[in-house]
Amino acid sequence: MLRVAINGYGRIGRSVLRALYENGYRDHLQVVAINELSDIETMSYLTRYDTTHGRFPKPVNTKQNSLIIGDDEIRCFHCETPDLLDWKALNVDMVLECSGSFSEREGAQSYLDAGVPRLLLSQPAAADVDATIVFGFNQDQITAEQSIVSAASCTTNCLIPVLDTIKAFAGIEHGVAQTIHSAMNDQPVIDGYNPKDLRLTRSALSSIIPVNTGLSRGITRLMPELDGKIGCNAVRVPTLNVSAIDLVLRTENAVTKEEINQRLQQAATLKYAGLLGFTNEPHASVDFNHDPRSVIVDGTQTHVIDGRMVKLLCWFDNEWGYANRMLDVAKHWADVIIR
Repeated sequence: MLRVAINGYGRIGRSVLRALYENGYRDHLQVVAINELSDIETMSYLTRYDTTHGRFPKPVNTKQNSLIIGDDEIRCFHCETPDLLDWKALNVDMVLECSGSFSEREGAQSYLDAGVPRLLLSQPAAADVDATIVFGFNQDQITAEQSIVSAASCTTNCLIPVLDTIKAFAGIEHGVAQTIHSAMNDQPVIDGYNPKDLRLTRSALSSIIPVNTGLSRGITRLMPELDGKIGCNAVRVPTLNVSAIDLVLRTENAVTKEEINQRLQQAATLKYAGLLGFTNEPHASVDFNHDPRSVIVDGTQTHVIDGRMVKLLCWFDNEWGYANRMLDVAKHWADVIIR
């Protein structure tokens, strides 16, 4: 069983821990340590109670500076940078980097220097990491010798199964992806300062706010044949969780709405079973809260114009779906190491 640690215990870090216990990953992965700047009592409280995902399914207690979950003791540390923690002494096999602070190999190298043998990043990374993985698409690229791997982003995990499916049978000439994303913790509840983006100084509760996105780079990294062919932009909306991508594609071959939906339904039961969903029911975003799949295509919103312009609506839980994919990558990496 792989011994893992979590660095950064925010929305994704806590979702990763919860998913590990809720969805069976605990049989393969054991969290033995968490590094988080907050104090142990606050960590315990935010583990037990979550506005988005509800109460934690197991008893959570504290013992000195450890979280006790069932029979598991998870030691907690409060170091500001990775080099201040003796990771080697913890005997961890992998660190799940959930702080969002590292995207380039140079910065992530501090983990390896501190004794971490493998690092899995919870965000898109620069091209100099060993691999960027979207589970279900390219996990076979993971090797036992790699040391820094990215699990891409929630939006990349949402789009790649859809793009891969459509490209395989109809080809893709070009397209545009508009992400409609729930509010995030880098936005203020009321107007406040943000040193990087004036739009993020505005209240998350009151506006639809355009934000920057690196989704085009993420797509190109995984599907280089689409380089320069998919444009992407994003807005944040005043909802707590669950996001959507409004995808418009120009296909190489003529298709019908029925063909598109049929191929996506097939992918949901074959290649991307458990990762890609398909629905023909009339849904609202809240229906996909706590949904572990990477993407759910809303077939009621599929349109085909003039045979080759395809419009799709793709739902995804930007927290829970991504946390489960990160654990899928970690488990697969563990299997490769043990093999």
